[in-house]
Amino acid sequence: MITNKYWVFKSAISKEKCEEIIELGSKNLENAIVGGEAEKHNNPDKVPSNTLTKQEIKEKNLSTYVRDSQVSWMDEKWLYELISPFVQKANDSAGWKFDIVHHETPQFTKYSGNGFYGWHTDGYGDHNAVFKPYVRGLTNIKMRKDGGVPHEYTQNHKHFYLVRKLSMTVNLTDPTTYDGGDLMFDFGSNDDGKITAKEGREQGSVIIFPSFLYHCISPVTRGVRYSLVNWTLGRPFK
Repeated sequence: MITNKYWVFKSAISKEKCEEIIELGSKNLENAIVGGEAEKHNNPDKVPSNTLTKQEIKEKNLSTYVRDSQVSWMDEKWLYELISPFVQKANDSAGWKFDIVHHETPQFTKYSGNGFYGWHTDGYGDHNAVFKPYVRGLTNIKMRKDGGVPHEYTQNHKHFYLVRKLSMTVNLTDPTTYDGGDLMFDFGSNDDGKITAKEGREQGSVIIFPSFLYHCISPVTRGVRYSLVNWTLGRPFK
């Protein structure tokens, strides 16, 4: 049982730096591969899962998509230098003290027009969740529809056999310019239940939490919400 479910650095990144990330990330969106089997654009005949519980989906036998957004990837060195201290400090201050060794590539995300990300976890952290190595020409697996490797595989040798342990999201957008788009957590019926991380809505706020926690982004009903997301990896929990 963890005492602190998430850790917030309120308005920790300047408005100017947020706008710089938005400008660069938006340019990358133009050349981004349209990917994600859970995305709306790859599931034209399915219904959104944004207002449904897992139980409702199961009982009604619905075919759903989990996410409606645009994403791109940002591999600039200065971004790693920007986010790494927050992850390290949160890991220590929150008392998690997870064994972490490497960051994945930061993901830039745009939500608009009721865009959302339904309930999910980023990773469970056990030996069953490790990234398996993919070696082009040698690993015999079925590729995703967008041409990418399945999510449980990686081409980055630094990520082989590691798991996601800490997740991070940075709200890049002035909260007065959009409605919805809340980061929410579900800690289960026997705990605190569903809560909204309201203290993380300020522009430049950084929220870090264990990757095994259920969370979602509620639909953006007005304006546009931009975020930067990253996952920190380590060896599986024992």
